[in-house]
Amino acid sequence: MLEKRDFYINGVWVSPATAHDCAVIDPSTEDQCAVISLGAQADTDAAVAAARAAFDGWSQTSKADRAALLTKLLEIYTTRGEEMAQAISLEMGAPIEMARAQQVGAGSWHLQGFLKAFESFEFERDYTASEKTLLEPVGVCALITPWNWPMNQIVLKVVPALATGCTMVLKPSEVAPLSAHLFAEFMHEAGFPAGVFNLVNGDGAGVGSQLSAHPDVDMVSFTGSTRAGIAISKAAADTLKRVSLELGGKGANIIFEDAHPDAVKAGATRCFGNTGQSCNAPTRMLVHKSRYDDAVAMAAETANATAVRPASDAGRHMGPLVSQAQYDKVQALIEVGITEGRLVAGGLGRPDGLERGFFVKPTVIADVTNDMTIAREEVFGPVLSIIPFDTEEEAIAIANDTPYGLTNYIQTQDDATRRRVARRLRSGMVATNGQGFALGSPFGGYKQSGNGREGGTFGLEEFLEVKAVSGWAIE
Repeated sequence: MLEKRDFYINGVWVSPATAHDCAVIDPSTEDQCAVISLGAQADTDAAVAAARAAFDGWSQTSKADRAALLTKLLEIYTTRGEEMAQAISLEMGAPIEMARAQQVGAGSWHLQGFLKAFESFEFERDYTASEKTLLEPVGVCALITPWNWPMNQIVLKVVPALATGCTMVLKPSEVAPLSAHLFAEFMHEAGFPAGVFNLVNGDGAGVGSQLSAHPDVDMVSFTGSTRAGIAISKAAADTLKRVSLELGGKGANIIFEDAHPDAVKAGATRCFGNTGQSCNAPTRMLVHKSRYDDAVAMAAETANATAVRPASDAGRHMGPLVSQAQYDKVQALIEVGITEGRLVAGGLGRPDGLERGFFVKPTVIADVTNDMTIAREEVFGPVLSIIPFDTEEEAIAIANDTPYGLTNYIQTQDDATRRRVARRLRSGMVATNGQGFALGSPFGGYKQSGNGREGGTFGLEEFLEVKAVSGWAIE
């Protein structure tokens, strides 16, 4: 069993102020695979103090020096990618090949995107002939990251904070902390100055709340549930610190009458990816009535053909959910969905042959209406709801009728329809006809999906203050 109790504070690994062991569970076996310690107020204070002490020096380093360290970090990350894949697969159940290609790949991809954006980013801009606008680091940042895409979210927060001259304390999810511990090793190996990056493990009620309310923290960047995002915002309000949130989603995937024949299969497959544990998953499939019956059959066929196996198995398949709590939540919502709609694939319990592990069946529920619980709550599991629609106006109304607004999807071969509908969907991202987003595209949502943007230039700007200086030039 791995023992990872220490925290990374001020450039060294230190023991917790008070021992508070927390088990890390392998979701494929339900066995304990590691132990960490949860931090106390003294650990949080020490990490924040280290970041505060390092800020003046780090914020004044040159752009070239920061870029060189980030380039070194990318080299180490790439070289040690297999270690990272193994850690992620073990801690949160991503199938090992998916962990290598997508989970680890997301981190290196975003790091490359930030380096590209950083090359041309101007921190000093002429406003008039004699006035300068300066973009300066916001200060000490608390970075609170989730378990579902560990490196995706850690890189999306740590790297732009570093690039802009901020110092930080990272609190990864206590459910999946092994990858963050490894990332801290990468940071140390790259040679970042002591105190610039600090890591303290803890839960939301402990270290998460302590960081959110800490008077010496200038900004909180959080990815996770909308419920937790609201709590963090309230805790941060007393000190008026900046809060950037990337929260939940309930994406609509609109299948128009002229959509590509494979659109339904691709949408269902995307929904089941990462065992449905993605905030931008297309979990509501809106299908034109002329294609509805065929779509239901195709979605059910896709679910039934989706293999479910342990994370360590080779090949393409779906792994387990991350934890017992997540398994119980998803099972409860499937049960509600069965009573509300028509179950056409999957359902309650584990797939046949899997007696241990947090495995669930890829599930499809048809004849859903948008007022049903299964259409409104974020399941965060491989559960697809299918909703029929008649007209474009009805599809837009259904898609927008949600408290969330992260990612919506459009499937149509008519360019005018695709662009017209994209403009009217109330979400931070709209993916059309299966096209992915470019390197550095802004990731974030509307409404209860959050209020920040991550990635590329937009991600750098999140960590900057704007200062106007008059009389810069002598006239």
